[in-house]
Amino acid sequence: MKVLITGFDPFGGESVNPAYEAVKMLPDEISGAEIVKLEIPTEFVRSGDMVCHAIDNFSPDVVINVGQAGGRSCVTVEKVAINCEDARVPDNAEYSPHDVKVKDDGPDAYFATLPVVEIVKETNALSIPCEMSYTAGTYVCNSVMYNVLHYVATKGLKIKAGFIHVPYAAEQAVTKKQIPYMKVQDIADVLKVAIKTTVESM
Repeated sequence: MKVLITGFDPFGGESVNPAYEAVKMLPDEISGAEIVKLEIPTEFVRSGDMVCHAIDNFSPDVVINVGQAGGRSCVTVEKVAINCEDARVPDNAEYSPHDVKVKDDGPDAYFATLPVVEIVKETNALSIPCEMSYTAGTYVCNSVMYNVLHYVATKGLKIKAGFIHVPYAAEQAVTKKQIPYMKVQDIADVLKVAIKTTVESM
């Protein structure tokens, strides 16, 4: 079995992105599954295409995309991606879409096919805060989640896929007053649980 897990590069003036920093800390094997790690750009146009290309190259059984949601107090496992791109700030390619569809021929939304409830439950059992989220936003995170689920659905692939949002890392919070954060190691531990729970459910 093979798991493709991605994290975004830094954006919004930050020097790091805890999403990929946590992905890099993962072992190369979890619950017998090979872990393929990939950094993707915080760009609407390129990110989805890059992950879909990686799906073709690596033929994973599971795809988990990870992104930063600064301001959230814990890791949140996304339940749904919507067919909408709307950027309050430009992405790293200076692209700033407003109320446009991710895919013109796509449905209004896709639900994650990861075992979202079980991931949250297993993470909380380790005394690590984790919640289910019903909004992945309208920025690049939602876009890549939608793109991947659309690709899997339209290609008829038997792949479990979804998205996980993570808070600021501790080093980012130093310059931000009273902002929630998590240690990158704790974020990595949640990702391990997410992978283990997903793999063992298949």
